[in-house]
Amino acid sequence: MFAIIRTGGKQYRVQAGDTVRVEKLEKNLGDTFDLTDILMVGGDKAFIGEPVVKNAKVTVTVVRQAKDAKIIVFKKKRRQGYRRTAGHRQPFTELFVQAITSPEGQTAKAETKAHVIDPKKKAERQAAHVQQLKTAGKTAVVEAKKKKAAVKVAAKKKAVTRVAKKKTAAKKAKPAAKKKTAKKASKK
Repeated sequence: MFAIIRTGGKQYRVQAGDTVRVEKLEKNLGDTFDLTDILMVGGDKAFIGEPVVKNAKVTVTVVRQAKDAKIIVFKKKRRQGYRRTAGHRQPFTELFVQAITSPEGQTAKAETKAHVIDPKKKAERQAAHVQQLKTAGKTAVVEAKKKKAAVKVAAKKKAVTRVAKKKTAAKKAKPAAKKKTAKKASKK
């Protein structure tokens, strides 16, 4: 079963279990309420409103209140030196469709539950996670520094032994006998 709802001057086709992003509604996170501005209910039997379907409702839960991505508004009039730049972030409300009820009383319910995204709780969880990483990170940093120092010491030892081997090899090698070349006298 599906329904076509109208909210914020726009129309949306929804089914039970869908998440829909609509224009901002003055509701709190986790609020469950009914939308009664239903234009059509479809499924086994279709109900078309004139202009709305009576006794039909869509039960929704507010799962998120936020702002959309920033858009840049740029105005320019050529050859006039007129330029204006502004940014805009449109607020929105995300709704989880829990159930659709037709005028005859048939109901289509969502199989999953609404997952409410609370930015304050999310920020608190992230701060706690960062704190946990910092405390765990201190010991990890100390261990990493020790490991790095050990690698440096091993590299120095390896370089010293390589230089010593070169010196001993150079001492063992006998100098090659120089060839005597006869100088040619040039007539002038």
